[in-house]
Amino acid sequence: MEFSLKINDKRYIADLDNPIDISIPISADGPRAWYVDPPKIEPVKADGFVGAVAQGGSVNFNNIFFNPHGHGTHTECVGHIDKTVYSINDHLKNFFFAAQLITVEPKQNGDDLIIEKDLLEGEIEKGIKALVVRTKPNSTEKTHKTHSNTNPPYFSKEAMEYIVENKIDHLLVDQPSVDRESDGGVLKGHHTFWQHPNNTRFHATITEMIFAPDSISDGLYFLNLMVSAFKNDAVPSKPILYKLRVE
Repeated sequence: MEFSLKINDKRYIADLDNPIDISIPISADGPRAWYVDPPKIEPVKADGFVGAVAQGGSVNFNNIFFNPHGHGTHTECVGHIDKTVYSINDHLKNFFFAAQLITVEPKQNGDDLIIEKDLLEGEIEKGIKALVVRTKPNSTEKTHKTHSNTNPPYFSKEAMEYIVENKIDHLLVDQPSVDRESDGGVLKGHHTFWQHPNNTRFHATITEMIFAPDSISDGLYFLNLMVSAFKNDAVPSKPILYKLRVE
């Protein structure tokens, strides 16, 4: 199946038969951050019932305990930083976007690795709504890394301002946050991206802890941003990219 879309007055064809999954699932050996324990997926046990066929039950019937910000790929809305806990289920209404994947190597600044504005300047195509940022080095370690107490790379305020100026509504990153791991609760990158609190972009989202392997080339894509139906500021998500070719 193919799909036609227009970006900057040029028509492209998306190959829907070959999805590229850049999500990392929630699992016991998956990535985690923010000092949380691994997620738990375990069968319900009550009154002689066990929710595991392998243990003699009639069905598999698991409880799942996880933190949407700390386990696997997740998408969040401005409810993450507002006194009102806005739900992404209420504010993300569209799920298909023209997207661009770019690769950057964060700059060393003392103990920090920072995605600075100059790494993005001139790189963002006009007409896209979603930006996928892959950072170097880029190994499969990202699919199972424990990020807590590692001070991962993050975006400078100027870089985030540049992203907003380029009308990016959906930012996808392969780090656990767009902000410094320990910044005293300032969350400058989040506030800047959502233009909070004075001109809040309720429709905009940030997706964290993706993984885009090196086999995927930089360039334009068609994005399906699939999110779970939870009433929460952040939910597990499954962003899918589709390659584009000029029509």
